[in-house]
Amino acid sequence: MTKPLKQIHLAAHFPGVNNTTVWSDPRAGSHIEFGSFAHFARTAERAKFDFLFLAEGLRLREQGGEIYDLDVVGRPDTFTVLAALAAVTDRIGLTGTINSTFNEPYEVARQFASLDHLSAGRSAWNVVTSWDAFTGENFRRGGFLPQRERYSRAREFLATAHELFDSWHDDEILADQETGAFLRDAEAGSFAHTGHHFDIHGRFNVPRSPQGRPVIFQAGDSDEGREFAAAEADAIFSRHGTLDAGQAFYADVKSRLARHGRRADQLLILPAATFALADTDAEAEELAREVRRQQVSGATALKHLEFVWNRDLSSYDPDGPLPDIDPDVGDTHIAEGRAQVRMYRDPLATAREWRELAAANKWSIRDLVIHTGNRQNFVGSPRTLAKTLNEYVQADAADGFILVPHITPGGLDEFADKVVPLLQEQGVFRTEYEGTTLRDHLGLAHPDAAPASTEELSRA
Repeated sequence: MTKPLKQIHLAAHFPGVNNTTVWSDPRAGSHIEFGSFAHFARTAERAKFDFLFLAEGLRLREQGGEIYDLDVVGRPDTFTVLAALAAVTDRIGLTGTINSTFNEPYEVARQFASLDHLSAGRSAWNVVTSWDAFTGENFRRGGFLPQRERYSRAREFLATAHELFDSWHDDEILADQETGAFLRDAEAGSFAHTGHHFDIHGRFNVPRSPQGRPVIFQAGDSDEGREFAAAEADAIFSRHGTLDAGQAFYADVKSRLARHGRRADQLLILPAATFALADTDAEAEELAREVRRQQVSGATALKHLEFVWNRDLSSYDPDGPLPDIDPDVGDTHIAEGRAQVRMYRDPLATAREWRELAAANKWSIRDLVIHTGNRQNFVGSPRTLAKTLNEYVQADAADGFILVPHITPGGLDEFADKVVPLLQEQGVFRTEYEGTTLRDHLGLAHPDAAPASTEELSRA
């Protein structure tokens, strides 16, 4: 029996501040003006994408006490941007990354419930944690949670937010003008939570929203993060972009669902995907090389090398050989708050490996960073990209992709115009939205809230 074709899910990551952005390209626009966000969101909606995704940084990256060059644009508030986009779009989902370490459940639940009302059911929350004291300096606690406690707080944070969302039932607003009864239950919104991290009680002041709860995303890749996603998330934002790595991650996470009483289709796996698109495969390969050199300037190459060496390397020539001194493996780090630091668990071993690669290939510092850093996941003509994306999804390496173009805000335009129609021709991507909410787009069920009891109805 032939296996039915899976439908591809597509989303768009606004490429604001990250290592894929090429802000120096003449076509690049602002990463903070609303017009850029609106153009990007409207393009994704025109292409019938599931949702727009915003990352978030609670502190600008620094290196040696100076703002890293990819962060000079700043990071506007997520909820402000998404609420504004709700007014200029109709169907595209609106996904925001909100931290569970430095926020409070009541505030975040209220913001997402409000966004879900304002957007008629299109909100989603990417639940993340923060691991470093560097970020914590921006907050009143001035500290951070040890890694072992991050997911403990995140789990309780999410559970508490769900209690707040569910404190209103779907049918509690009666609004009967003849009898004057507005609510079926005068206790609507009441909640009380006592736990290790939170002890709150009161009344939630936003009635149940169109989706009941926002769609929940999770992005952790550790074993604990994968388990958290299998237990709680509707979708997981993965970094595994190759076929083999994607299939291994997909199989691992999906296999965890059963022990949480969930089916495989109740969690979507959506890797981030960068791309280089041109009229022919050869032209796309050339574009990919050009973009990588734009992404890795000489200054950026030296900064990247400092992640491993933990030393000021500004005196080195980026077009020259690697440093002959060894990394500093001290307790403090020159690149505080950078996630990349955690990728290199053994700096001395990484330095040896990189020196060998550079010597064997006659690479300069910049050449090394270009070749060992993140390359484009997909490179080719529109037909090649459409074919490859579909092959990954049908081979269970992903359920779809969150596309990250390198240009803001027009980097998605050509994909929408040239690749999406080919996916539609293959019958693996929608030609029109079939529902109105983000849960509809993703094929996710509406979460149940307990209906008002007979006793509550009799009091109304």
